[in-house]
Amino acid sequence: MKKRYIFLILLLTFGLLAGCGAKDDSKTNQNGDNTKTEQAESTTAAFPVKIKDAVDQEVVIDKKPERIVSLIPSNTEIAFALGLGDEIVGVSDFDNYPEEALEKEKIGSMDFNVEKIISLKPDLVLAHASGAHNSEAGLQQLRDAGITVLVVNDAENFEDVYDSIKMIGKATGEQAKAQSLIDDMKTKIEKIREKTAKIQDKKKVYIEISAPDIYAAGKNTFMDEMLQIIQAENVVTEEGWPKIEPEAIIAANPDVIITTYGSYTEGAVEQVLSREGWEQVKAVKNSQVVDVNSDMVTRSGPRLAEGVEEIAKAVYPEIFQ
Repeated sequence: MKKRYIFLILLLTFGLLAGCGAKDDSKTNQNGDNTKTEQAESTTAAFPVKIKDAVDQEVVIDKKPERIVSLIPSNTEIAFALGLGDEIVGVSDFDNYPEEALEKEKIGSMDFNVEKIISLKPDLVLAHASGAHNSEAGLQQLRDAGITVLVVNDAENFEDVYDSIKMIGKATGEQAKAQSLIDDMKTKIEKIREKTAKIQDKKKVYIEISAPDIYAAGKNTFMDEMLQIIQAENVVTEEGWPKIEPEAIIAANPDVIITTYGSYTEGAVEQVLSREGWEQVKAVKNSQVVDVNSDMVTRSGPRLAEGVEEIAKAVYPEIFQ
């Protein structure tokens, strides 16, 4: 009897231990599932959202968009950077970054194909203020078809770009990723700013955006802001993108000339170096003419931070090896 009693106690003990172990495992699995559920619920809880867009429309988005069409490359780059590549079903003809964008359905350019967009059945179209007025009728057709249209602001400086990222992040339920992306951009730019903070002798820079009709980057442009960040002086004092007379650049005598059209114009740098009358311009004389990727320095998206670095390398190669 005593042996049987001891045996029963041992069985009960092992049963309790096994039960505790199973209970703990169940608790662990339940916690893992709970984390996923909480994340999904958190995203769901972010909706519906109301956003005042760039044309003062109050846009209501009821749930997280699952099918997105982007009408401009900058919106597309922001959306991909927010991890929305799978949700994007259509992009403009000009979209070339990231590579995945090349595989998406094309919906036209500034004159986008309304029927094509509707056929893709998007629940969100990311439009842009730069073309909203010229395509107002097309955007209204999309709204009339029951598609939510969000017009993103036409960014003119870095703060505006951050606002664009925040707007798209809010519209797609990716606010945390949007803030992380902004913080990452600011960190990259601040590191570049720190490297050039002690520069006393600022270099004079001329940024040319097209030729043979010469247009340049003037004041209140992204490239002008980039030059300010790296402690360089823009020799073009007009606002925006003025047409420039060659004599004005010869007189300004820049230390560095940057071109931004080498990706679609053969021998952009060589053209500048061989210009008649420019032989004594410091940048030409010292072969300080550099071409940079146009999209990185003009497209109002996440790669602008990389664009600052490209400009910095061109102007101060001795610092940015």
